[in-house]
Amino acid sequence: MKASQLRIALAAVTLALATIGTANAAGCLKGAVVGGVAGHYAGHHAVVGAVGGCVVGRHLAKEHAQQQAQQQAVQRHAAAQAQ
Repeated sequence: MKASQLRIALAAVTLALATIGTANAAGCLKGAVVGGVAGHYAGHHAVVGAVGGCVVGRHLAKEHAQQQAQQQAVQRHAAAQAQ
């Protein structure tokens, strides 16, 4: 990867992290790494892969957090009903 592409990728990931909360940062970072590697091997498009991976990672992390919150709400409701 050229130095200019690396700088662009770093800037894109930094911008994405600056605009999201810390809860989704892990999803973005994991997705960016996976997407960057996949993009690199799919025709040297690591930057595009990293940005796309960040978006997908954030989406998946958000869905996971919502599912956990829903499960906790069901458990609290069941505990309240048992009392």
